[in-house]
Amino acid sequence: MSGSSGHLVIERPKDKTEAQYPGRVFEDRSLSYAEAMQAFVSASARAALPEASPEEDGQPTRKAEIRQLRLDEVQLRQARRDIRERRSQEDVAWRAIRQEHQQTEADFRALSKAERHTRQAEAQRWQAQRDQRRQTLEQRQLEDEYWRQQRQSLRERLSLLPIVTAWIAILVITDNYTRQCLGLPLFAAGASVTAEMVVAALRVLLPAELQFLISDRGVHFTAQVFRQLARSEGFIHVVIARHRPESNGIAERFVRTLKEWLATHSWENDQDLLLLLDQFRPEYNDRPHQGIGIPGLSPNEFANRTWLM
Repeated sequence: MSGSSGHLVIERPKDKTEAQYPGRVFEDRSLSYAEAMQAFVSASARAALPEASPEEDGQPTRKAEIRQLRLDEVQLRQARRDIRERRSQEDVAWRAIRQEHQQTEADFRALSKAERHTRQAEAQRWQAQRDQRRQTLEQRQLEDEYWRQQRQSLRERLSLLPIVTAWIAILVITDNYTRQCLGLPLFAAGASVTAEMVVAALRVLLPAELQFLISDRGVHFTAQVFRQLARSEGFIHVVIARHRPESNGIAERFVRTLKEWLATHSWENDQDLLLLLDQFRPEYNDRPHQGIGIPGLSPNEFANRTWLM
């Protein structure tokens, strides 16, 4: 049996070099299903070491782009704080200079004409300070305009990116032999789905005769509570190799079919989506499937004939 979780992504161009991954053990037709699964478990364990994520032809992913824009926004905000702090210090210094000039001006009026003539340098110094202050204020206007342009540019770039306001998660559970869809539990919690929620849904849907369960390396499937489920239900949990979704190709192909079907429908909320999933599951299980042992039969019919053998 297989389960899968993931996101809709654009597929990369196929590499012309032949890929090597644990799932290729099933190409050996001389092995029984149990033998092939045991070999698959061993091969998956050897492939468990982390690998570097392949590059996307130098193009940033959507998450990376959003992350970079948020970082630019934080840096722009910090730079604005630094500018305000510098301006505050400049304003304090200017107020001290102006207060000093006001006191000097009051003393200057009390001087005689001859004494005032000797204080012309003081007046020139004050004029230079006023000119410098005027230039500072003009420079501030240019800085403010540049900052507003940068902020507007960031806002426009962020507005062009898709914003997800709500997540609805679907757990896909399929039988590798009969290709039946055993269930499509829906979680309105979306990104906040916990491993406990996943385990609770699986306890209801897992068949009693389950021997192997294949899944990706999502955090819900590697949590301690999921390992406890495997021990209590007596099945072997097999996690696929990193960056090798083809190792769980049956579940991934089912996900693609489900996405293509949902693309032709619309819904307003999780309840509407749940009704659609309840409609999809029997339709899928009752229609002919080319991937099962007897091509042309539906998964349900193939399962019924298997039980009669």
